[in-house]
Amino acid sequence: LNDNPSLYKITLSGTMKSPKINFDPPFLMLMPVPLDVKTETAISIIPEDYLRQSRIQVELPELELDDGDRIYPLSVQFPEGQDIALSSDGTNEELICHISFRSSRPMSFLGNMFFIDEEEN
Repeated sequence: LNDNPSLYKITLSGTMKSPKINFDPPFLMLMPVPLDVKTETAISIIPEDYLRQSRIQVELPELELDDGDRIYPLSVQFPEGQDIALSSDGTNEELICHISFRSSRPMSFLGNMFFIDEEEN
């Protein structure tokens, strides 16, 4: 620059995308079943804008019963794994998650399940 910094100016601009996940379906309603019978459904987890592999963890709701017992009536399984991967075309591959409910006591509830990546998003 020959000691004259005003001759050259560089302007950079960019867009930052935060990783996110979407769900299909976005809400889940499991059908009533007899006691100790499992009901199950599958959902698709659709990751977007993940630039590197990440692993999904799930926080399940804990329920307190009338007698004070605490239970986790929901469970999840990822039959094809729970790692978000980048495909060859730069997009993220969809994950399948099986969600099931089983209880030996009569109940109904409304709760949230939290799906969290390695960076706690």
